[in-house]
Amino acid sequence: MKQPVIQTERLSKNYAADGVQTHVLSNIDLALYDGDFTVIMGPSGSGKSTLLYCLSGMDTPTAGDVRFRGSSIAGLRERDMAEVRAQHFGFVFQQAHLVSNLTLFENVAVPGYLKAGRTSAETRAVAQALIERMGLAPDARHLPSQTSGGQQQRCAVARSVVNDPALVFADEPTGALNRANTLEVLALLVELNERGQTICMVTHDVFCAVRANRILYLEDGAIVGELELPTWPSDADAALVKAREAQVNAWLSSLSW
Repeated sequence: MKQPVIQTERLSKNYAADGVQTHVLSNIDLALYDGDFTVIMGPSGSGKSTLLYCLSGMDTPTAGDVRFRGSSIAGLRERDMAEVRAQHFGFVFQQAHLVSNLTLFENVAVPGYLKAGRTSAETRAVAQALIERMGLAPDARHLPSQTSGGQQQRCAVARSVVNDPALVFADEPTGALNRANTLEVLALLVELNERGQTICMVTHDVFCAVRANRILYLEDGAIVGELELPTWPSDADAALVKAREAQVNAWLSSLSW
């Protein structure tokens, strides 16, 4: 039986500006389970990224609770929450956000030095293995400015898992990539998931979403739909992609996507 990594209870998030309250998330109850590849979809402004940031401790909910492995993290001090993120969560964003004066290898390795109980030599070995797995070995000593956007995003994926996180949060990780690089990044995420990595990804692209085994649909700050899918097969072909896209598009249409 799958165990929850993250659970929420009546999670809400409001913003106040000029005396006006904006309700972004409203009383969300959800669980993200070990080994799942969960995608969050919804129209622009529905609260997708805000939900991701509240789940990962990058933002603080206005009300409700977020529990990691059964322990509440919603009310942690920023210093303590930063430690939880460093030890247990990985992040991939639409932009790679690499450190410009560090090589690709160094960008992957540096967060690894924060991992508790691991030596520097072990971190370097893990980083090197990830660089090779991501197909970046020929460019490992290059600065980000000397590489392509696709290479930079593959580096960001490697960096997100250097600490063997319980969960990787990905916010539109292919949003700035062309289709060829999108396919490469999706293949890496699928491979990581096949190896047991839990992933939660926000995307607006059905082509990306069909790789998940679970899709949540967010509208006006509330989850209004959920779709379970078979685990994405490693030998998926164009026909399967088209069939899965048709299934997901039909489901989304039923939700007024």
